[in-house]
Amino acid sequence: MLRQLIGPGNMIEFPNHSRSYDRTRRAVRFWGHDSAIEASFFINENALKRIQPDIGCDEPGFLRAFDSNRDLICAAAAKMYVRGSRGSYDLVAANF
Repeated sequence: MLRQLIGPGNMIEFPNHSRSYDRTRRAVRFWGHDSAIEASFFINENALKRIQPDIGCDEPGFLRAFDSNRDLICAAAAKMYVRGSRGSYDLVAANF
């Protein structure tokens, strides 16, 4: 389980390995938990291509790239997380 400390006392964890591809946003959606608070995260196709340039550019390819790089992606998500700030976060190529 990836655990990341973000500032004094703020923790986000990514215990849920569920993820899904959102065709409308052209991104993989995944979730983090800060105690009882759930936050949605989206990593777009361009960010996944930056992390893994040889991925297949279709839903299964993006999901495989996410799964292969989950720790890196969750670490980047934890860096942008701010407790109580908002319900969802978007990771883009510039985050990697």
